Amino acid sequence: MQVQVSCYATLSPFSPQGGLVDLDPGSTPADLIRHLEIPMDEVKIIFVNGKSADPSTRLNDQDRVGIFPAVGGG
Repeated sequence: MQVQVSCYATLSPFSPQGGLVDLDPGSTPADLIRHLEIPMDEVKIIFVNGKSADPSTRLNDQDRVGIFPAVGGG
């Protein structure tokens, strides 16, 4: 299956070229993060199709995944 991935802020260097990643059916955001070699402790927020998701959420073909680090501001 193929998912569209966007990594934001300090994680943007991990974004795949073309924004698409091929994964095995039944993969999760945690699997995707490992595939992209992003340290899990740097990931704070995951969105799947615009909704907050858990790292163990099952992904489907053509899902859109956003991966965010902790972001500070003031």
